[in-house]
Amino acid sequence: MAIQDHSLAEGLPRRVLIVRIGAMGDVLHAMPAVAALRKAHPEWWIGWVVEPRWLPLLRATSDGSWTMERGEAMPLVDRTFSASTRAWKKKPFAWETLADIRSLRRGLRSDAFDLCVDMQGSIRSAVIGRMASAKSFTGMADPREKPARWMYDRKIQATAAHVIEQGCELLGAAVGESLEPAQVELPRDEFHGQACDDLLERLLPGGEDFVLMAPSAGWGAKQWPAERFGAVAAELGRRGIRVLVNAAHEMDRVGNEVIRASGGYGITVPTDLGDLIALTRRASLVIAGDTGPLHLAAALKRPVVALFGPTNPARNGPYGTRARVLRHGGERSDHRRLAEPEAGLLAITVEEVVEAAMELLAGATGDGRGKVSE
Repeated sequence: MAIQDHSLAEGLPRRVLIVRIGAMGDVLHAMPAVAALRKAHPEWWIGWVVEPRWLPLLRATSDGSWTMERGEAMPLVDRTFSASTRAWKKKPFAWETLADIRSLRRGLRSDAFDLCVDMQGSIRSAVIGRMASAKSFTGMADPREKPARWMYDRKIQATAAHVIEQGCELLGAAVGESLEPAQVELPRDEFHGQACDDLLERLLPGGEDFVLMAPSAGWGAKQWPAERFGAVAAELGRRGIRVLVNAAHEMDRVGNEVIRASGGYGITVPTDLGDLIALTRRASLVIAGDTGPLHLAAALKRPVVALFGPTNPARNGPYGTRARVLRHGGERSDHRRLAEPEAGLLAITVEEVVEAAMELLAGATGDGRGKVSE
């Protein structure tokens, strides 16, 4: 395939804009491709459009203030752009929404991008990408929302099975190079890191290792029952393993149900995203369903026990880390946001999860893509 050169001028770096607004796991899935591009071309200017709540995946807040330069606190990109699409959807014609969109458009155009790559494939991400007025706009030939494809100048047909590898195909074709998934460096945040160390000193004064459990899921079909998470925490606790349960806030319903079912062995830990990154770095193991914290753990190379139901781990399972993927129900994939847990997910037993956790805690090796137990 012939690739058009979009460099600014001979000898000057290319300016590339990534549009991957959310959600958390999807942003993390896009990062290995961008990390590969950064590794190949450290001098290129890379921007990223993302929902504000996922910004800590790209840049740190030290002492509460956002960093503005690439470095340890913002290792992957040179500039981030906030697109508050959830707020816009609630008040599409409000003055503040229109002002916010105009401000984003000005910011994108001021950076004079040579290339924009839509790694999300939705109508809204395509509209935002088009707003940048880059010299070329590339997306998938079969995006998540089909009308998005009509906004692209170039359309790439991905053939890989895993979404991370698909991202490398897309971005690689857009820049005219072959890209392989690269190790992601997440921001180093002294502010949240110290807060996490202080928290662990209070909760685990003996300095014990701990398992981090992330029981919540994006929708009901992916939700393994809270009482089973609690039973796993209780069994691990009886074996002398400390279990922290991640919760979005103190009133998190699922988290509190897990704590009650654990019989006092689980400890709830409300976190924001910066806290969660710091806590996950320090965990010996993460147990979660197909949700953002699972993919965060994989990005940070933490061992994971992954509980899959309607979604297929061959496409979006943990990638690049030691993993045990538990799934019953074959290769069928269903992304409908159904309210009730999928039958195959319910077939996963507490005993299976405990066994997988003990295997990983004992240091059993994985293949970097996750051993799937059907």
